[in-house]
Amino acid sequence: MEEKIKIIKQSTVEVIEEEELKEVLSKEDPIAYTGYEPSGKIHLGHAITIMKLKQLQTLGFKIKILLADYHAFLNGKGSVEEISEIAEYNKQCFKGLGLDETTEYILGSQFQTQAEYTNNVYQLATLTTLKRARRSMDMVSREDENPKVASTIYPLMQTVDMAALECDIALGGLEQRKIQMLAREGLPKLGFKPPVCIHTPLLHGLDGADKMSSSKGNFIAVDDSEEEIKEKIRQSYCPKGEVEGNPLIEIAEHFVYPFEDKLIIERPEKFGGNLELSQEELIETYGQGNLHPMDLKNAITNYMIEFLRPVREYMNSQS
Repeated sequence: MEEKIKIIKQSTVEVIEEEELKEVLSKEDPIAYTGYEPSGKIHLGHAITIMKLKQLQTLGFKIKILLADYHAFLNGKGSVEEISEIAEYNKQCFKGLGLDETTEYILGSQFQTQAEYTNNVYQLATLTTLKRARRSMDMVSREDENPKVASTIYPLMQTVDMAALECDIALGGLEQRKIQMLAREGLPKLGFKPPVCIHTPLLHGLDGADKMSSSKGNFIAVDDSEEEIKEKIRQSYCPKGEVEGNPLIEIAEHFVYPFEDKLIIERPEKFGGNLELSQEELIETYGQGNLHPMDLKNAITNYMIEFLRPVREYMNSQS
């Protein structure tokens, strides 16, 4: 069990709470859940959570993925019918990233109008202050001077989703923390055991913004073509000598070094020749200004083209 916990904690920001995780791991068929709002391209930020779900599958977890079409509707991302088409595209991307055939994909509209579900949302609404609900809203809504009522319903629904899907683990990026803490506070009041919450790190956007986002266009989509990957990385924010907040260093951390001991830097002999750098060596070399940003960009480009090749091939086979 200790080895499983060690594996689960790898590449995560936090696990809440580890003692509860031990209880979950003692169950025969534990369930791990995450939800995605179908509203655009699936990108590397999503891939971080998908890789963790794949890891949980190897540890014996049943994986449930909520394709949150009603959540996207509440967020003004289109009609439920339009959103359902994006949800199907998202599902195919997740399959292309390697989740196995036991993964269960669930549309929110399949259960979020049922009497028991809506009753639990109403009950939670009577137990949650407006201030608490606002604190759980997404960043865009919190910064809006005149947010819609839907923005406060959203976190209540997301909380009840965890009970409805009977999850033992709720996995999400760090931006989900406030909602997951609402779930841990609110679900016991409704008579449900709260899930263990696992938070994965956020990936900076290619423009240096705090978060990679399909709405900002600062992403690498998992089904981008080779040329798109090359061009996006070529134009990406990668200041010389800066490691902190550098999206290319982060991509190396999350997508290269979990699978490879060394990142291969190819460069002409007149510029020092090829390098093979461990994660520690990359951070040291780049941080000291001894590696040109374009050399790092080229190395990451070559690696990500191959890393995402199975997704492109799978998506092409489906079209």
